[in-house]
Amino acid sequence: MNVDELPDHVVYSQEVIEFVTVAAETCLFLEHTSEIDKHDFVDKSLKLLPLLYLKASLIGIPEPVYDEEPERFVTEEDYQFVRQQVEQLLGNDDAYLEVFHPDISYSDTPVITFISENLADIYQEIKDFAANYQLADVDIMNDALVTCLVTFAEHWGQKLLNAMRALHALKYTEENKLEEEMNEEKDTHKISRDSFLDFQRKKE
Repeated sequence: MNVDELPDHVVYSQEVIEFVTVAAETCLFLEHTSEIDKHDFVDKSLKLLPLLYLKASLIGIPEPVYDEEPERFVTEEDYQFVRQQVEQLLGNDDAYLEVFHPDISYSDTPVITFISENLADIYQEIKDFAANYQLADVDIMNDALVTCLVTFAEHWGQKLLNAMRALHALKYTEENKLEEEMNEEKDTHKISRDSFLDFQRKKE
């Protein structure tokens, strides 16, 4: 069944289906963090996170059906599993200075936060949404979408942007270091070659 054949409801709109697809891919990616190296993790995160933000921002918040919030599926163990995988992979690079933290105006010192916590918070919201969406009950899917988009506006959208800022700095700082190391190796090779040629000339 293609998109044109789906029922006429917001949860089956192309924008929502695209958001669900990216959300599911992001969840799967975060659940398997330990299976990739640090460079690939940073690189793919900087491709998935902007797409997730874009797809969420394109959807208007529908009216809820029920008074109570949809079921939560992500447990504390699930949350910690994702957080710890990212923390272990990034090591010291997990921590960064936060400039958009709500407590920043009350603090005399920089506020330290963690990419792993940001990503685990995002995971929790989009995984709960995706799990409710899979139930295929239109009313539940609708309210799960409402909750996910409201929390996107309230906190996880900002956390996504904050994590991206830290990951961006990490990616290009490491690339600059690698480039500097390669240049140093070239310079060392050149010095060795020039020294050898000078020695040969003096010998002659």
